[in-house]
Amino acid sequence: MSLRQNTSKSRVVLACLFPVLAFCLLAQAQDETPPKADLFLGYQWLDPGGNVPSFAPGTGSGPVQASKLQSFAQGFGAAVGYNFHPNVALEGDLGASYHSPGMSIYTASVGPRFTWRSEGVNLFAHALVGLNRLELPSFGTHNQVGGILGGGIDLVITHAVSLRLLEADYQVTQENFSKQVSPVQENLRHSTMNGVRLRTGLVFNFGGGPTTPPSASCSVQPQEVMVGEPVTVSATGSNFNPKHTLGYNWSSTGGKVSGKDNAATIDTTGLAGGSYTATARVSDPKMKKGGEASCTANFTVKEPPKNPPTMSCTANPTSLQAGGNVTVTCDCKSPDNVPVSVAAWTASAGTVSGSGNTGTLNTTGAQAGPITVSATCTDSRGLTASSNAQVNVETPPPPPPQSSKLSECAFPNKVKPWRVDNTCKAVLDDVAQALKNQADAKVVIVGFADPDEVKKRKNLAAERAVDAKAYLSGGEAKQAIDPSRLEVRTGSGGGQKTEYWLVPAGASFTQADTQPVDETKVKPIPDHPKPAAKKRAKPAQ
Repeated sequence: MSLRQNTSKSRVVLACLFPVLAFCLLAQAQDETPPKADLFLGYQWLDPGGNVPSFAPGTGSGPVQASKLQSFAQGFGAAVGYNFHPNVALEGDLGASYHSPGMSIYTASVGPRFTWRSEGVNLFAHALVGLNRLELPSFGTHNQVGGILGGGIDLVITHAVSLRLLEADYQVTQENFSKQVSPVQENLRHSTMNGVRLRTGLVFNFGGGPTTPPSASCSVQPQEVMVGEPVTVSATGSNFNPKHTLGYNWSSTGGKVSGKDNAATIDTTGLAGGSYTATARVSDPKMKKGGEASCTANFTVKEPPKNPPTMSCTANPTSLQAGGNVTVTCDCKSPDNVPVSVAAWTASAGTVSGSGNTGTLNTTGAQAGPITVSATCTDSRGLTASSNAQVNVETPPPPPPQSSKLSECAFPNKVKPWRVDNTCKAVLDDVAQALKNQADAKVVIVGFADPDEVKKRKNLAAERAVDAKAYLSGGEAKQAIDPSRLEVRTGSGGGQKTEYWLVPAGASFTQADTQPVDETKVKPIPDHPKPAAKKRAKPAQ
């Protein structure tokens, strides 16, 4: 739907609004004194509803073209009204709307306003005429005469302040751009703005004041009773015509009310304990408007004391390995000596089942840590108590440490088949570092020899093992590993090598088919043995 169609509909609605307001104004009873003056301050939204000249986007010059004014979402409005009649006022109006930098619309208008007033809502319509000022980038400022026609709804908060829920206006003016637009563009030289203006904000009222409305006050005696005891309530009216007989209508959120005058009695038999409210409506039947007031008074009904049950639970055993069962026993008692029962067994882990005041927890599959077993005790009146017992599932002991093979090295030297060469020394250096990293560990050195080698050198496998130990415990590399942390053995199956097994603290070396070396008989062979001393010749006899 186009803006022009919206504007046409706005005119029709406003045209229909005036007869309705006139009828309401004539029919309204003047039971209150309206304010002498009022001030509106609030937010304003404007859709100007017309075209203005502009240059091509981004150029700032060139041929002039028509551009539709977009809505102005930034703005404010103000209006001052003087009520020289309860329903008719002279109103002065100011409006300001802003769009992009340098683009704004200002209005300053004056005219009559007609208001229909009720207790909580004021409806108004106004017709204003005045100055309409348009500021456009690159096209200067234009001042024209404009008109505003519309109305709105005010919600009365207090006599001094109202909320302007909505003001909807039709705003019209004709702008003259003849100095900026060539005669060829006649529609743009004299552009008609058919706009829609919406407002919301606060209205501040000054002077006048409503007639003091009637009021009522209620009291109750006593304010607290036991179930079955009566409560007496009374009401007193204020600001009513003392010559009129008032009517009283009583009600209560609980109990049976009896009484029609300014006092009534409430029967609390059968009520549940709690807080209740008695209400009195005081009315003057001879007043057509504002002849009613109401008041309330609270009273409390107390029931005989009801104490919930008490409960405690214990577990046996309180700590175990996963997979075991625990017996949980709960003791439930009622301070009022009414029957109780235990049910609703739950557990944070494992599975639990219960019968009576005893439950069984099965910890199969439960993770190590605490488990909470809970149960609920209920008495015959529905009062409950809960308790729980803690069970600890122990962490399983770690598996015993095991020995593991670190590495091995070969002895390819045919001349000195027991010799620890440089390649084997590098392997032994890594073994020494592992021992330094694990101060409580030991290393088992297992020497091997092929059957052909054993035929030539019986203890070759043992010699290879003790030579490796000699390197680690001193030797050329000076690793200085404590010899007590090194064990030498021989293995079967052949092979020109030694194997190195790391044995952590608490572990045992269990490799099969190995025998310890008797180090008293097998000694390490140095790489460069000292030459034997030459024998001296015996002197001639």
